[in-house]
Amino acid sequence: MTFTQQKHQNGFSVVEVMIAMLLSMALAGGIISVFVNNSYSFKQDENIGRMQDNARFALREIAFDISMAGHYADLHIPDSVSYDGDLAIATPCGPAGQDNWIYRTTEAGNSLSIMAVDNATNAAASAAHSCFDGSEILDGTDVVAIKRVAGAETTPSANGAYLRTNGTVGVLFSGIEPTASPLAIAAPFADWAFRPSIYYIRQFADTPGDDIPTLCRKALSGAGPVMTTECLATGIENLQIEYGIDTSQDGHPNVYLTNPTLTQMQDVVAARIFLIARTTDIDTRYVNNKTYSISNAPDVIPGDSFHRRVFSTSVSIQNIRTMKMMGF
Repeated sequence: MTFTQQKHQNGFSVVEVMIAMLLSMALAGGIISVFVNNSYSFKQDENIGRMQDNARFALREIAFDISMAGHYADLHIPDSVSYDGDLAIATPCGPAGQDNWIYRTTEAGNSLSIMAVDNATNAAASAAHSCFDGSEILDGTDVVAIKRVAGAETTPSANGAYLRTNGTVGVLFSGIEPTASPLAIAAPFADWAFRPSIYYIRQFADTPGDDIPTLCRKALSGAGPVMTTECLATGIENLQIEYGIDTSQDGHPNVYLTNPTLTQMQDVVAARIFLIARTTDIDTRYVNNKTYSISNAPDVIPGDSFHRRVFSTSVSIQNIRTMKMMGF
């Protein structure tokens, strides 16, 4: 073997190996950095996207329910509704002493189709609605109660509550048929599912202490029936509603109030709904020092690592507005 042949068969020098290792490490570091950043961006995009989807769903649900407040099928006068005596044992969910509040469509001449508790505390919410446990409400958020029937006729079953009406009078009952006074509804009549709901922000999502604010509602369902809790969307941190009051009796709002009285609620024809939604997971690279201001809620500067967005919409309360324009 010649010297030239032996030289060509020599391996890399130590310097060359070190340079190659440094280049490989730099390349690997770059790849890892790109991967980590892409993974972070994907997780944050997913987190924010989930928040936006939850907020849109929550806004759509509550807006639809508010727009349907006071819908009692083809029955135009709410005080023409009575309730089957068997419903006296049902969970009331109203103020103390009002055993059948959930089934009352009127009280002292006032419609109970939509009622509000502005910037509620747990004490205020529990005083207005006995089905709250006294600790679940996120203080400073609005509570709204809505009474209506579903948008289509149905066949009664053993569960839930129903309104039977012939357009002149109506009776609320549970089960297949009314079983106690009053029973007589002259034919032809139709049955409609009764859908009262109370919307609120709960302090937690799944278990107390998880600190994930959630839009929930109390809804009438099941055998009995009873008020049960249905949670709709996590990360909903605040709910604020402004009620459009028709003071000129022309079916259009003249002023928006955040805390209307029951008497003023008789003239409500529209609503503005505001939500603050936040991500359910923190962003370790982010500090939220923005100022959030909605309706009459105090301004908030979170100072934490959650992303937030404000969502809002306006709705016309069709049934109440139509009744007012017709002179009812």
